[in-house]
Amino acid sequence: MTDHRLDVREFLASRRARVSPERSGLPSFGTNRRVPGLRREEVALLVGVSVEYYARMERGNLAGVSDTVLDALARALQLDEAERAHLFDLARQSPRRAPRRRRTAPQQVRPVVQQILDAMTDAPAWIRNGRQDILAMNELGRALYQPVLATPQRPANAARFTFLDRAAPQFLLDWERNAADTAAALRQEAGRNPHDPALTQLIGELSTRSEEFRVRWAAHDVFLYRSGVKHLHHPVVGELELNFESFELPAEPGLVMVAYAPVPGSPSADSLAMLATWAATLRAQNELRHESRID
Repeated sequence: MTDHRLDVREFLASRRARVSPERSGLPSFGTNRRVPGLRREEVALLVGVSVEYYARMERGNLAGVSDTVLDALARALQLDEAERAHLFDLARQSPRRAPRRRRTAPQQVRPVVQQILDAMTDAPAWIRNGRQDILAMNELGRALYQPVLATPQRPANAARFTFLDRAAPQFLLDWERNAADTAAALRQEAGRNPHDPALTQLIGELSTRSEEFRVRWAAHDVFLYRSGVKHLHHPVVGELELNFESFELPAEPGLVMVAYAPVPGSPSADSLAMLATWAATLRAQNELRHESRID
């Protein structure tokens, strides 16, 4: 279990530290300020609560805080969409505000979802949960993410690969961005499901074994990672630049499908076609070997 009060305290303090009085429309009262960003009393003024009430929130106690106050706090700290959602997740997990959720992210996908993945023959696609466990892939997705799947541990985990596998910086060409996005995604998941034992174990493992993860985890950054461009160096076809989109699965709470596509006519499109041919050849060879063993 993560330390919920500590997470709340450090998140609010870190967001407060980055907002200046000038950005909030408040007088700065000179340059001799002992704290970066806003003081607690300034946040309380912007939110419309007493200093004591805000201090209680920043000590990690969001129990009983109304949505109206949370909205005002999000505006005062100038939170973006992902940060605001994270604040509300933290509040929902506060004692006495709502029953604790002990939902564990699903470990399997329904057969029909796998069938949909397999029907996507020209686009690599995979499904993950909030812990970044890879739960299902199509053939081209398995070929694309061959370095991630090289570990015998199952389910393969994208976060563990990013921070602990020596092959990650060679495969993920924009490793710094991937590392920041991955840590932020785990931070957001911890806000939603702080009682998930597998998530707690993963965060503990990464914190113990990776200084890069510890630094990013301590920043309390959260992002909404819905679309973008992935730059990869595949060991078979070389460099790939792929657009990606993430889709939440409404019937499978906590699961997200990620699909990739190159710009049509680009070198990456040609390389992805080569990768598809390579994957099909491997599949045919494996089927022949399997039939030979049966005979």
